[in-house]
Amino acid sequence: MSSPNLITVTSTIFQTAYALPGVTTAYTSFTYYGTTALTGMTPASLTVNKIDSIIVSNTTSSAATASVAISNNATFASGTIYYVAYQISVPPNASIIVVDKTTPLYITDSQSLAVYSGTASALTFTLPFEIITASS
Repeated sequence: MSSPNLITVTSTIFQTAYALPGVTTAYTSFTYYGTTALTGMTPASLTVNKIDSIIVSNTTSSAATASVAISNNATFASGTIYYVAYQISVPPNASIIVVDKTTPLYITDSQSLAVYSGTASALTFTLPFEIITASS
């Protein structure tokens, strides 16, 4: 576990991750760059994932609740959970922005991120993010 010095950035890669929770429990499997999976958005050592925004879309005809949480452990369920957003109602056939560039989230290698859908398979979470790598 290490905290990179972001003054010495060696690369920044822009990506968009997405998740479609088919369960109502903590969902930590994000897909980006086609098929690459990020568990809990946890980056490699000396890397930070900067979450620029989180967009939640309800693709059903009924309202559903959305939650977003950060854990202080790379294995989400093993840490203490801190909610960024908790049970926000997303109207049917609508989208909301839960996090935007004014309040980005920085996920380090000792943290993880999870999303929750109050109704399985009702909400899609889209996360534009930056993979920032730095020297030690």
